[in-house]
Amino acid sequence: MTAAPSRLADVLIAAGPAPEYADKMTLYGQFVGAWTMDAVMHTDDGQRHEAKGEIHFGWVLGGRAVQDVWSLPGFFHGTTLRIYDPGQGAWHILWSDPLKQYYTHQLGRAEGKDIVQHGKLDDGTAIRWRFTEITPDSFHWIGDRSRDDGASWQVQADFCAKRIKA
Repeated sequence: MTAAPSRLADVLIAAGPAPEYADKMTLYGQFVGAWTMDAVMHTDDGQRHEAKGEIHFGWVLGGRAVQDVWSLPGFFHGTTLRIYDPGQGAWHILWSDPLKQYYTHQLGRAEGKDIVQHGKLDDGTAIRWRFTEITPDSFHWIGDRSRDDGASWQVQADFCAKRIKA
């Protein structure tokens, strides 16, 4: 007799962090839960667009990663897989937006009270995504890019998130 097949959610979702790195997992684990966001998107031509969206964070892959889904209707709907790498003391950040066909890989670390993620787009453009003003119930997220390898930065996205109370 064969066992019943597992559901994806049963093998993907974890109850909490993996015990061997539980202390390190809190960097992104602190965001586990549901959030609303007020967003401002800045286009290359200088236009400013405001919208409201949601973010949902959860433990996955045996508690060895944090996955989130960001939804901003009219702009993007994607997911991030955040995997702790003990060898680098950093997090691999893999963003996928199938709506826009936009994919990135970054490395994230704590920098003071903030979390900063650095990466490059396929064309070599430097990107920096930052979590700032972090409290248990809110955070500020800023997405920047640099066309001069970090000498100057242009804000592309600015989100203020608030935790949804259960």
